[in-house]
Amino acid sequence: MLNLLIVEDDHAIRKMLHQFLSAKNFNVKEAENGKQALEVLGQSNPDLILMDWMLPDQSGPQLIKKIRTNPIQKDIPIIMLTARAEEMDKIEGLDAGADDYMTKPVSLQELYARIRALVRRSQGLNEEKILQKGDLALDIENNELKIKGKIVKIGPTEFRLLHYLMRRPDRLHSRSQLLDQVWGQGIFIEERTVDVHILRLRKLLKPYHVDKMVVTVRGAGYRFIEKLHE
Repeated sequence: MLNLLIVEDDHAIRKMLHQFLSAKNFNVKEAENGKQALEVLGQSNPDLILMDWMLPDQSGPQLIKKIRTNPIQKDIPIIMLTARAEEMDKIEGLDAGADDYMTKPVSLQELYARIRALVRRSQGLNEEKILQKGDLALDIENNELKIKGKIVKIGPTEFRLLHYLMRRPDRLHSRSQLLDQVWGQGIFIEERTVDVHILRLRKLLKPYHVDKMVVTVRGAGYRFIEKLHE
């Protein structure tokens, strides 16, 4: 089942889309403004986002730009839904990072067809996205961790954190950098939250003797080392 996020401040439209797409076997989450959308994205990565242009706290294009700064979420397909039909509006939405653009009122069947097309394209690009470092292998498409060939249960935040660190081995990352890149900009939580999730990550790595691949740099932050010293 694919995961979909609807960002729409109009309650009636949001519920209509939710009902229609749930019937099409999507697992649907909702947000009525940009702040809620970033909170949802801080917990999980959807397979596609439907984004309204006019949100109460920021515009759809502004929110898309924030999402595109997150290296883990920068490739999530996004369809903009808006009553603004002028050519320059479409250009602004696409330039912000939207993958497609539909004017309201939308045809639900056409929307469904566009969603399927974008998801197929996205999955095709991600078919071979396996990140391998030492005994660790991350299946990016399926959010799956394998250690020494064995599937290990991992939470969504720990997965994103490990993914970010593994893509940048041996590089030092401060807590504030990790908050911005893993949790997302605009999410206001304490830096101590990073420490909590690092501890959780090490706990699930420890039975496989690879927990020391995540290194604490006292007073500075964390780094991932690709090769453990004997």
